[in-house]
Amino acid sequence: MTRNPRQLLPLALSVAIVAVSTASILIRFAQRDSPSLTIAALRLVFAALVLIPIALIRYRHEMRALTRRELFLGAIAGLFLAVHFATWISSLEYTSVASSVVLVSTGPLWVALVSPFLLREQLTRTALLGLGLAILGGVIIGGADACRWEAGMRCVGLNQFLHGRAIWGNFLALMGAWAVSGYLVAGRRLRANVPLVPYILVAYSSAALCLLVAMLAFGQSPFGLKPTAYFWIVLLAIIPQLIGHSTYNWALGFLPAALVAVATLGEPIGSAVLAYIILHETPGLAVLCGGVLTLAGIYLAARQPP
Repeated sequence: MTRNPRQLLPLALSVAIVAVSTASILIRFAQRDSPSLTIAALRLVFAALVLIPIALIRYRHEMRALTRRELFLGAIAGLFLAVHFATWISSLEYTSVASSVVLVSTGPLWVALVSPFLLREQLTRTALLGLGLAILGGVIIGGADACRWEAGMRCVGLNQFLHGRAIWGNFLALMGAWAVSGYLVAGRRLRANVPLVPYILVAYSSAALCLLVAMLAFGQSPFGLKPTAYFWIVLLAIIPQLIGHSTYNWALGFLPAALVAVATLGEPIGSAVLAYIILHETPGLAVLCGGVLTLAGIYLAARQPP
């Protein structure tokens, strides 16, 4: 008996969340020996190189059948993806992992706002409730990075928050959220008719090309890095990119873009768990509460029919 692909959505999205949750930690390791823009470029280059032989062997007919419009939309999706990685990975140089991941995960809010106009996809009340809960959970996790409970709640002052490196890093992460929203919306338009591998090959390749041009424009080189840097970047290409992002793109063939975007809100939770295991960073009560709200929101939104 053939299993309906939609039945695999909960498991697939869970795998994707775990995979993309490794990204911020792998990036931090890679940033010890490589500039952020080079990391972003090589991540997409390595991912595209893996996909090329697969596409040529198993999807040659589908690649030839791509129309100019589909190639154009795929290239636009790749441009958004390039901006997403360039800004978000750079943000990790200036702000904390928690703040960066939470802010870049606000993509569902922007996708939900534009989907009715660009995709004509309306969300149910339950899905909107799930979206609200997930975003509230993300805000709580982000606030936990600025506030500590020590004889009462103590938070950094507004002046301290607005000055220094953190505010620039937070803005870069927010730009990454806007860019990934465009990436998901463009992907939803294409995945209704274009198979997964041809689509992600076009998107990842165009993103890699854009990032390589930007990297060279800033005087950076993909050569001469330490072996450890290449090791972390290869892991970035395989785990969060080819497994995580590609699974999200697969889900876009069955779910509205806004609901797939909600699933990405699980990344702050996964990152916190991995940080605890690998970096021995213990999440506080606010992070745990925010995580529960985020997971509840993902469940409510993802269980809705497309």
